Amino acid sequence: MTFDQSRADRLDEALLELLLPEGAVRSLGQWLADPERGRQYAQGSGSHSVPCTPSKWMAVAPWPRTFADRAAVASASVSRAQVVAAVRCAARSESWAEAFVATQVWGYGRAGYGPCRTGQVLAQPKAEAVFAEAVRLLVDEGAVAAYDVLNTLDGLGPAFLTKYLYFAGQALPEVRGPLPLILDRVVAGVLRRHATAVGRAAGYEWSQAIAARIWRDGGWTSHRYGVYLKWMHAANDQLPAASISWPANPDVLELALFSAAWDPE
Repeated sequence: MTFDQSRADRLDEALLELLLPEGAVRSLGQWLADPERGRQYAQGSGSHSVPCTPSKWMAVAPWPRTFADRAAVASASVSRAQVVAAVRCAARSESWAEAFVATQVWGYGRAGYGPCRTGQVLAQPKAEAVFAEAVRLLVDEGAVAAYDVLNTLDGLGPAFLTKYLYFAGQALPEVRGPLPLILDRVVAGVLRRHATAVGRAAGYEWSQAIAARIWRDGGWTSHRYGVYLKWMHAANDQLPAASISWPANPDVLELALFSAAWDPE
């Protein structure tokens, strides 16, 4: 099937109109109420932590000043709140490479290839300038413009560049437009299945093929990221009215979708 942008636009319109079905709201409410799953995030996602091995990052510089000493700590965990604090600290001296490293340590967790890939991005002569320009654009123009400039760095895929955007958006006092959120293949998979279902309900027999293209596992355009942010923020605004005590923070919805709180299928 040849890709048809007009069909993609129609599917996006349907997605932004219908947002979350009743089953999704119910599943998200159950996730938030479950003490073993989402209850700890009822006031926000700051406590969401990932394990990491600081000693594996010895060759990566600059190391975030607020993080544990790599030589002294064999294993550790890093929370979203700690990354926000590290990015905020780095921002005071405009050390955007340091801020970037903080986001990647959290993003890769214990994945052994994380330090190597992060080092390869940092080694590019334009890296520091791109990180700084992305922050400037985030403040002045918004997340979509910042996404485009970060996407020029070799080896920095959307799942990890959106982590940088997300934490920068959390740390900076003000950014333009909707706050950036993380988009990875897990969350994209939820949107792909949901868009397929929404399209079928609208009578679009082609919805599965189009959804598979626009919500694929990676390589998303900045336009797709903009659609994602619109949907996430609108869907999050829908939840407080559903009497499930949903927090105001849209990053909790991102975490819930990543945690398989709702499967559209």
